[in-house]
Amino acid sequence: MNDNKLMNRAADNIRILAASMVEKANSGHPGGAMGGADFVNVLFSEFLVYDPENPRWEGRDRFFLDPGHMSPMLYSTLALTGKFTLDELKEFRQWGSPTPGHPEVDIMRGIENTSGPLGQGHTFAVGAAIAAKFLKARFNEVMNQTIYAYISDGGIQEEISQGSGRIAGALGLDNLIMFYDSNDIQLSTETKDVTIEDTAMKYEAWGWKVLSINGNDPDEIRAAIKEAQAEKERPTLIIGKTVMGKGARKADGSSYEANCATHGAPLGGDAYVNTIKNLGGDPTNPFVIFPEVAELYAKRAEELKKIVAERYAVKAAWAKANPELAAKLELFFSGKAPKVDWAAIEQKAGSATRAASATVLGALATQVENMIVASADLSNSDKTDGFLKKTHSFKKGDFSGAFFQAGVSELSMACICIGMSLHGGVIAACGTFFVFSDYMKPAVRMAALMEQPVKFIWTHDAFRVGEDGPTHEPVEQEAQIRLMEKLKNHKGHNSMLVLRPADAEETTIAWKLAMENMSTPTGLIFSRQNIANLPEGTDYEQAAKGAYIVAGSDENPDVVLVASGSEVSTLVAGTELLRKDGVKVRIVSAPSEGLFRNQSKEYQESVLPANAKIFGLTAGLPVTLQGLVGCHGKVWGLESFGFSAPYKVLDEKLGFTAENVYNQVKAML
Repeated sequence: MNDNKLMNRAADNIRILAASMVEKANSGHPGGAMGGADFVNVLFSEFLVYDPENPRWEGRDRFFLDPGHMSPMLYSTLALTGKFTLDELKEFRQWGSPTPGHPEVDIMRGIENTSGPLGQGHTFAVGAAIAAKFLKARFNEVMNQTIYAYISDGGIQEEISQGSGRIAGALGLDNLIMFYDSNDIQLSTETKDVTIEDTAMKYEAWGWKVLSINGNDPDEIRAAIKEAQAEKERPTLIIGKTVMGKGARKADGSSYEANCATHGAPLGGDAYVNTIKNLGGDPTNPFVIFPEVAELYAKRAEELKKIVAERYAVKAAWAKANPELAAKLELFFSGKAPKVDWAAIEQKAGSATRAASATVLGALATQVENMIVASADLSNSDKTDGFLKKTHSFKKGDFSGAFFQAGVSELSMACICIGMSLHGGVIAACGTFFVFSDYMKPAVRMAALMEQPVKFIWTHDAFRVGEDGPTHEPVEQEAQIRLMEKLKNHKGHNSMLVLRPADAEETTIAWKLAMENMSTPTGLIFSRQNIANLPEGTDYEQAAKGAYIVAGSDENPDVVLVASGSEVSTLVAGTELLRKDGVKVRIVSAPSEGLFRNQSKEYQESVLPANAKIFGLTAGLPVTLQGLVGCHGKVWGLESFGFSAPYKVLDEKLGFTAENVYNQVKAML
């Protein structure tokens, strides 16, 4: 155990660096970082187990930061471990710097998750803890890691905390330890003005062990972590009462602690100078690691060498005794797409694409051993039960199955699946109705930003949900999610793959593309109702190009018809009427505009010629297809919310019929 005088000095070193980063950038949040410095210092200098030489070691503990605005605290601590240089800290929030305003996932530098939208970071930790349990059930002693999370008042208040708290408690995630930095201060108010509940009782009601401590006292922090590590039934919440802006002083030398003003702005001028002096630093040269603090972290590095060597020895003995399992563990963490016998999957013609998806999921359940599928209490309706029927759900104390029943909590479910993916070793997918993707957009965006290959399964894709009415009928959702195909990530790739297959056979190809996509999230959009298969001879493999010509199309067409999903079969039906009038027609199925726009200009022109008359049909907003149809074309879509009626009645009333395709195209020609 380290001397507390030294521990306080190290925490003050973190405070000085954090406040100085914000001061130099003239932007950021010093107060929370200064209050939380004691906990992260104790965690990183005495408890967190990782390999400094091999940051990707699968058996490492993981630390998930929820309040991303407290990045100066994390960067400063990681500087003490040697993962960041002092010069990099000086470049906080600047162009091209590895120290952006909110942390972005970078395993090699010790950052496990991108954080910023409050509530998501600790929910990722819940997902990581589930993944760790899943892997421990398969690989035993080599997957003994602890998942640590750090949450603030804002994360506790965000609604997602209810979903993640409920789920972690229900599953008894005793490998999860969360520190709640309870400092009573927010950006624009004191917490007592907006939060009156008993947080400890809330978490206890969810089945958590709760410990309340002085979050600035190393002895109490140390004792709480040890007690949490000894807990074998429940996740643990350590409520640490901390001081916002600990050590801060105003220009007149009076205390600047527990003040809203330190939350989201530099300390500034004499207040900054007085604060650095008060903490034992030099305001003229604040970017310094004190020699005794450097020694503390060097000592921890030596301890880690021994701890990690012991862990590696255990793993080597295990691998020798279990060569097949060892090879499997390596494969799971390789990031490679799984091998699946796609050709063996037989689809029933004319089925709903959600049912076709269930068929594929049944095959994946038996062939992809590290896949976890989740559903927001809809498994028998979003047809993720195709997977569930071949396995069983997670239960407290039993993670031998591979299905996660999330309950009605789409955002929590999505973030937990992202957390599983961040942990590594598993492939995560989650399902719900497409209209409820609205609840998931913040998570989908973060999955795209972090390049996590989570598979989002969205069923009941259009107004054909029918009798359920407009609350359950997606109209604008496809246009919204298609924007993610247009948004590039920082590597210049489409930030997301979005696929809406036209029939059962195209569904198999869509799933193949999704499972082979290990670099971005994938959205799969499936129908509730049955859909007639595309004409015989259609080369479904062409769906990998995003848009392709359906079999039976005419040479030198008078008009090109384009759609995705169930609307393609409506175009096929309309074509029969047009051909009776001698109109030559090309039909294009376009499951992914994003993939199509990645093809060569020549290919794009061969499918949808720039000078052609193009008619698009979409059950969503007309803008969904505008990019494919172009300014010379015409789109028939839905420009209002849906209505409550049987879906075939809605097709008639809203013009999604062969007859209306005929009328609209004839009017164009």
